[in-house]
Amino acid sequence: MKPRSSSFRSVEDWKSALMTLPDNGFFELLRSVFGNIKTPFSKQRLMDDLFKLLSRDDIRKTVAAYIDGQDHKVIAAIAFLGEPVPEELERFFTGELAPSEIHALLLNLEERLILYRFRHEGALRLALNPVLESVLSPFAANTGPLFPSFPVEGGDPPSPSASCAAGFAGSGLQAAVFAFLYGYSEGELLRAEPELQSAGAAFHGLRKRFLDDGKKIFPALDMELVVRALIHLELFRGEGSSLVPCGERIASYSHLSAAERQDYWAAGVYAYCNGAAGSEAAFALPRHSLRKIASAVHRFMGLLDSEKKYPEITLRRFMEFLGKEDGGAGNVWGVRLFDDRIQIPFDPFLAAMEKAGLLEREEHYWKVASGAVSGSTPAPKEKDGEGAVIVMDTAFSFILYPEIAFVDAMTLAAFCSVKAAAAGTHPEGAAVCFELTCDSVVRGFDQGMAAAGMTELLNRLSLNRLDETLGWTLKDWESRYAGVSLHHGIVLTLAEDRRYLAETKQVASLVRRNLAPGVYLFSAADRAEVTRALRKAGVDIIAQPPVESLGPKPKASGGWFAAAGQFRNSFSRFGPLAAAEKMPEPASAAGEPPPQQEAAAIKQKFHRVLEKMRLTKAEQDELEARIERRLILNEAQLEEASLRYEKLEARGLDYAGKQAIAKQAADSGALLDVCWPGPGGETKQILGRASALEKKGGESILVIRIPPAGDAAAGGTELERTIRIPLGKISLLRRIKQSIFGE
Repeated sequence: MKPRSSSFRSVEDWKSALMTLPDNGFFELLRSVFGNIKTPFSKQRLMDDLFKLLSRDDIRKTVAAYIDGQDHKVIAAIAFLGEPVPEELERFFTGELAPSEIHALLLNLEERLILYRFRHEGALRLALNPVLESVLSPFAANTGPLFPSFPVEGGDPPSPSASCAAGFAGSGLQAAVFAFLYGYSEGELLRAEPELQSAGAAFHGLRKRFLDDGKKIFPALDMELVVRALIHLELFRGEGSSLVPCGERIASYSHLSAAERQDYWAAGVYAYCNGAAGSEAAFALPRHSLRKIASAVHRFMGLLDSEKKYPEITLRRFMEFLGKEDGGAGNVWGVRLFDDRIQIPFDPFLAAMEKAGLLEREEHYWKVASGAVSGSTPAPKEKDGEGAVIVMDTAFSFILYPEIAFVDAMTLAAFCSVKAAAAGTHPEGAAVCFELTCDSVVRGFDQGMAAAGMTELLNRLSLNRLDETLGWTLKDWESRYAGVSLHHGIVLTLAEDRRYLAETKQVASLVRRNLAPGVYLFSAADRAEVTRALRKAGVDIIAQPPVESLGPKPKASGGWFAAAGQFRNSFSRFGPLAAAEKMPEPASAAGEPPPQQEAAAIKQKFHRVLEKMRLTKAEQDELEARIERRLILNEAQLEEASLRYEKLEARGLDYAGKQAIAKQAADSGALLDVCWPGPGGETKQILGRASALEKKGGESILVIRIPPAGDAAAGGTELERTIRIPLGKISLLRRIKQSIFGE
């Protein structure tokens, strides 16, 4: 993974950020580097001297030696996040570093001239020092420490449930589920109160008989979840107690790649899990939102390597990256991604990915589930006209090979029933067996398929290994099917003196069947064309009575296939996902922090120089602290140091020290770290800003404002609160240093 944009601004930008500091901040920084500044001087000349110092090879070598693992993470994060504000950095390291630790690291890196802050649109942003680009760029480019991962160790194979769920987006198993649902399309499947008309309506669940039958065939699948997810994808809809397939949408879905089907499947699971949880109301999403959820799944899985396992913090940061790439605030714990109408919080997203079978949990780590498609595991190749992809085990049943093209598998599902889908060891997750029954074949006839087309398809997929009995039986069923017909479409009735209209070129080309003298059947989709044709033929009055006036509303026919192997890719919800999106590149192997023995040796050398100098105890303590904070880059900084002792903390009985720190903090609104004993002897600790130092009966009371614990963007509701603590009770009062660039 690489930084989002260029990690370094120009040297002139860096100089401008320092030269526009208030004089006290500017000269404090320069004195820490050069010691006492001799007059006459100018800011520009001092900046030139600073540039020359940081350009020296020996200084850059020392700067590089001082960079440790924590420094590396902050440097890489600033480059990766693209000049973030400090709050973004705090969110990014949530769960790993406390805000106070981030604050201390940033101040130290500023003092060491590794980073600086600049103001942009009213916000102070963090940037890396371009003068040190040759030193910092390897660390900025190596984002590995930000996204820790570990090799997947060999062990037990995945559980059948995980394997089966992950393979659901594969050709065979998913086609088997569709065939199973097609068989129930006219049956009592839903317990609906009120009727389920769409993904946005309420229903109370699936009938026990359906769930029991599903469990027998698909023992590893959660059929309740499968059905509800498919409803959210609008591949099926509830109508009364039946589940009706949505033909054009299934046709469009069938033309997706295996990876895209996986992504939409996970999006459907997410929509169901996060809309229906704790409520009878299903969760209706606009079509564009469902596609964007699928796109998030697609891009998230593109970041994962099936050969690695990841701690949860890494997966959170992957989502952080996706949020920022789409212009979000970057807070994946509840911020809106993509647009203002949809949120993808991390925890529900991760749970849905597990339920969909794309991720597996392994103790404290997550990994790509077996059979799932990720950035390093391309979708299984599907055979299209090459080699046998079904094998006949009886005259009327056959087993599907995992390599079967999804369109072919779904075509088979239209006129076959599923016999078995047992868990297996293949990445697809199940061995699927179909059979042809009278009911399933009639279902295919209802969709316009012919016995000859069925036979041709089975011959092609099996390399002409069909039993002759099957072909004869299919023709017999087709002959009996033609004897009694219940049609669906538009019926045109013409009086005897108007029947000539059916012979006109415009109308005749649209007639599907002549049902009786003067009675003609047209496709429901051709209503507008038929009307126009009649008007062109000179008809000025065309009766189109509403369906309700003709009696009870007929059941929808589904109509998921017009003919074997022919689909209409017209449903705008499905389609290629982010084909042009560029996935972040893997982390560079360069830029590892140098062994800390080198930094220790440099500091030890400076300590030896310090021992030879004649200093007071306070001066020696201050310089020792500077060495340990890695601020000393050469011996001249020790010999020419400008020392100013600043009391930052006071403990226990040092009442005068606590009072001085509290007063200074109250005047400046500084951040304080405060500890005091609780009623049970435990130590209480808070981090907040001093707002006042009050007097009450001879006692000084420190007033501290505590910021809210939750981020409003992430759904946090806690408000800022104020507490008052007597100075005498405080066991530790520490003032947190502020950035010289302001807050």
